Amino acid sequence: MAITLAFDVYGTLINTHGLLTQLKELMGDSAQSFSDTWREKQLEYSFRRSLMRSYLPFSECTRSALEYACKSHRVDVSAEQKFQLLSLYAELPAFQDTQHGLAMLNHEQFRPYAFSNGTEAAVRKLLQASGADQYLLDIVSVDDIKSFKPDPAVYEYFLQRSASDKKQSWLISSNPFDVIGALNFGMKAAWVKRTDAALFDDWEVTPTLIVDSLERIGEQILQESGV
Repeated sequence: MAITLAFDVYGTLINTHGLLTQLKELMGDSAQSFSDTWREKQLEYSFRRSLMRSYLPFSECTRSALEYACKSHRVDVSAEQKFQLLSLYAELPAFQDTQHGLAMLNHEQFRPYAFSNGTEAAVRKLLQASGADQYLLDIVSVDDIKSFKPDPAVYEYFLQRSASDKKQSWLISSNPFDVIGALNFGMKAAWVKRTDAALFDDWEVTPTLIVDSLERIGEQILQESGV
């Protein structure tokens, strides 16, 4: 039976810090710190909305997080510049290993899906721009059930949409909270440790597999699965 793969999008297939060049033009050396704050708050707002059952699309979390980052870093960014940044965020680049890693997957052995906090339309736009969409069977968005990762309900929804079960399903993500969420739900999970500085939370679970890129993800999962 083929193994079902749930590829996280933001931070795993797509580089959420892909606007550093544009940010440097606006704020110079503060760009990386600003980008970090923007991403951290984006995720925090999604967690809050999920817990409060006060859902708004991920793009709204992104917009609110940008406003916070501007205030936190005391950066004077005009309304037009914010609009431009949000427009560019909708066109973030893929990581260099994304297309090759997906292309190497044998569809007799794997059933690869995109699984994201973003809406289906937003994710499809990103994946089409990079050419990654052609290697995926479908896009599963949490927007369909109005919640966010790591709510157990979103992993259950993924299994329903992909017609898979926990034992045959893997999450692939660079986000530790996502990996922990999938493991807690009962799926297997590969953590993509994209930088040496990346840390995994001190939790009662550990990733089924740790990789540093997507280049050999299929081969590594088969090895871990004893296939």
